[in-house]
Amino acid sequence: MTVTLDDIRRARVRIEDHVELTPFTDSVTLSAITGAKVFIKFENQQFTASFKERGALNKLLDLDEDARKRGVIAVSAGNHAQGVAYNARRLGIPATIVMPATPPLTKVTHTREFGAKVVLIGDTIADGMDEARRLEVENGLTFVHPFDDEAVIAGQGTLALEMLDARPDLETIVVPIGGGGLISGIATAAKAIRPDINIVGVETEIYPSALDALNGRKGNYRGITVAEGIAVKEPGKLTLPIIRDLVDEVMTVSEHDIERAIAYYFNVEKTVAEGAGAASLAALLARPERFKDRRTGLVLSGGNIDARLMAMVIMRGLIRDGQLARIRVETADVPGQLARVAGVIAEAHGNIVEVEHQRLLADVAPEIRRSRHYRRDPRPRARQRDHGRARRRRFQRRSSLEAHIRQISSRVRRLSSSSRVSSGAWPGTSNEFETSIVPGRISARALAWSSGIGAGDRKA
Repeated sequence: MTVTLDDIRRARVRIEDHVELTPFTDSVTLSAITGAKVFIKFENQQFTASFKERGALNKLLDLDEDARKRGVIAVSAGNHAQGVAYNARRLGIPATIVMPATPPLTKVTHTREFGAKVVLIGDTIADGMDEARRLEVENGLTFVHPFDDEAVIAGQGTLALEMLDARPDLETIVVPIGGGGLISGIATAAKAIRPDINIVGVETEIYPSALDALNGRKGNYRGITVAEGIAVKEPGKLTLPIIRDLVDEVMTVSEHDIERAIAYYFNVEKTVAEGAGAASLAALLARPERFKDRRTGLVLSGGNIDARLMAMVIMRGLIRDGQLARIRVETADVPGQLARVAGVIAEAHGNIVEVEHQRLLADVAPEIRRSRHYRRDPRPRARQRDHGRARRRRFQRRSSLEAHIRQISSRVRRLSSSSRVSSGAWPGTSNEFETSIVPGRISARALAWSSGIGAGDRKA
């Protein structure tokens, strides 16, 4: 049996009173950034902050009374787990959820709060599948597959009906791919209504399982990704043929692109997207020419991201966008030097967010050199002498404190007005400050030089 448009329409009638009709609105700013005409389906506004409620609920409502009494089991990185647990509790069905040991804490906590028994095992969804199947047989449970199930696929396909009801003139829909349940449902509904519509799937570069399967390859996928919700090692037996027949293109995006997309959703749309949920926007950021001037619907599939990971992504985004820098300065150990450095940064319109002042380690190096464990420099003596002379010349040219402060001022000002600066170290004598600043206008390349972080030369 294959999933049809009629199946999806029946699923819509069945679940519509229990799930949110989430907003599907245009984004003027993201349209300007990507060059496409962007419309966003905010599935992070479901009660469990994910589209997974749709398929899970449709499957649970399809169970007979005996199956409901025995209970259900599911394996999930978090969103399907919450969808099953939440709706199982509402329907009075016992639920057991097998989850990887590495999902965001918020997903595990919420799943338990919904009353489900949680079993943590392995690093990915695939790692927990054998355990889930064992418990299914052992306890007589009904397995609710996260993607490879007709009722689940039909439930996810209701998303496309809502998108096309709101924007019948859509030209492209971009969908994250994990196991393929969401894109299979969307492609089935959308292509049946609008055969000319373009369906694009997106995977992370670390887990391109669907793309490889379509091309007759099977990879050895492993590693941690910010988009753990689509870290699936193999697409489903039901979903892969649907993807092959109905999806126009499957593309991959990097971790960098996904992090940028998360940051854009937060800063531009003022909404929270998890890594998998941000994958569709990441595709537009990675290949804007592919979607230029096209009316493009993005599925923001979920917003369950750990707060610590979200904070890290935001801070890394500030660094990439040239809004955060680290400056390391060494000066003489005399009063007033920290104030003078702070003054120079202030004159360049920088805002200091953190200061580390280290006075104790400046004289450690000579002690190390005198210790019996010190190793001689293996370079030939002539090279040592040349190196020593060059260092003395550099220190002599910049020996005075006033010259040193002027140099700091010059470099900070150059950072605020230029996208490129020459590399080099700021010499000093004994006192060391390490200061993180938020500059007014600093290019990402200049920040990369001052902070030691590789970045492009995009302007802030």
